[in-house]
Amino acid sequence: MQNKLNAPDVDTSTGVSGGPMNTISGVLLDPAKVTADDIRLYDIAHPLSFLCRGVGQVKHFLSVGQHCVNCAKEAQARGYSDRVVLACLLHDGAEAYVSDVIRPVKVLLSNFKDIEHSFQSAIYEHFGLGDLTEEELSLIRDIDDAMLWNEAKVLFSHVDELEPPALSSEPDLSVRAFADVEAEYTALAQEYAQKLGTPCE
Repeated sequence: MQNKLNAPDVDTSTGVSGGPMNTISGVLLDPAKVTADDIRLYDIAHPLSFLCRGVGQVKHFLSVGQHCVNCAKEAQARGYSDRVVLACLLHDGAEAYVSDVIRPVKVLLSNFKDIEHSFQSAIYEHFGLGDLTEEELSLIRDIDDAMLWNEAKVLFSHVDELEPPALSSEPDLSVRAFADVEAEYTALAQEYAQKLGTPCE
């Protein structure tokens, strides 16, 4: 893989604004041209364990990584395919690169969805899921939404009357150590990538 720091179309005159993105694994990538080759499991599992749901506007800490693990376990409990389980685990992977922007703000950012989509597409492609069908994507969205509303009942203010959708699993909404969430996320990704015969680095 080409080191994108040396790519002619990447501005290397600054280490902050306009330069390449540096990930925890040491990959240097161009956020405007991210590819499947740029993706590493460590660069997803590690930061997602640190990111708080709802930009921290919650009653206690719950990481995006734990949310993703809960979604994957819900897909397991519903008897969905290994592809959908892995995709549920990875569905917020882009947030490891662009952070968690809440839905009410995301709609105000003109090109944010395009940026997020480019990262998410690269992540799915890296893990052999670049051909997810609309039906599979719909199952993933349904679980994500159901998990959000179940989290909201516990974590958000002003939702006392909320009746969240029923789940087939019991999500873990407890405060957990970052390293434990990262380890569980990594193990699940490796397990399902192996089942699908997909390289998982």
